[in-house]
Amino acid sequence: MRAQAELINGAQQGDERALERMVEENSGLIWSVARRFFGRGAEPDDLYQLGCVGFIKAVHGFDPGYGTQFSTYAVPKIAGEIRRFLRDDGGVKVSRGVKERAVRIKAARAKLEQRLGREPALSEIAEETGLEPEEIAAAETATGQIESLSRETGDDGFTLEQMIGDYTQEERMLEHVALREAISRLSDREKSVISLRFFHGMTQDRAAKVLGVSQVQVSRIERRAIKAMREFME
Repeated sequence: MRAQAELINGAQQGDERALERMVEENSGLIWSVARRFFGRGAEPDDLYQLGCVGFIKAVHGFDPGYGTQFSTYAVPKIAGEIRRFLRDDGGVKVSRGVKERAVRIKAARAKLEQRLGREPALSEIAEETGLEPEEIAAAETATGQIESLSRETGDDGFTLEQMIGDYTQEERMLEHVALREAISRLSDREKSVISLRFFHGMTQDRAAKVLGVSQVQVSRIERRAIKAMREFME
């Protein structure tokens, strides 16, 4: 049986089997942390999968030089991933199917980051999950927090934050929730364009290639989506 230190080192070097062994051998630890969050609106299996994402991040980031046991380092990583999901999931109600898809995408993203040593492309996540790029973009937009408000699109410098005025912190928080709600009301194609442009920082040309449409179509869809969101928020 391979020692834990050997498995961690192998996993950090891209040995997928070593990573799978680490998850299998520590499933009890992951469940023990996940149980702390039972009864908060998420299914146990979803909490476990989120815990696995945090655990994989812990494997990737662990350094024996920290002077702590791996389990001591892993527990807050596992709990943090679950807390983040529960906190960010509170603004807009999303269907169970979309939530499950988002958890699956998140797990695949963490797995690919570990294997590739970089942020995976949307096409790579699609291949790993068996989902279409549009499905991934829509799920991440529906469940993700508005974390890219100030990111410029790269074409005309427009940011989603420009839809929000100069309010107090409390007012801004309410406006952020309203923006998420506005996005949730868009069509799947509009959500995909907004996600690729503002959450993934793609240019219109690159987003067009991902979606298999023309740059002109992306521009038209983006304008329509932004107009709809502004009207909703007025």
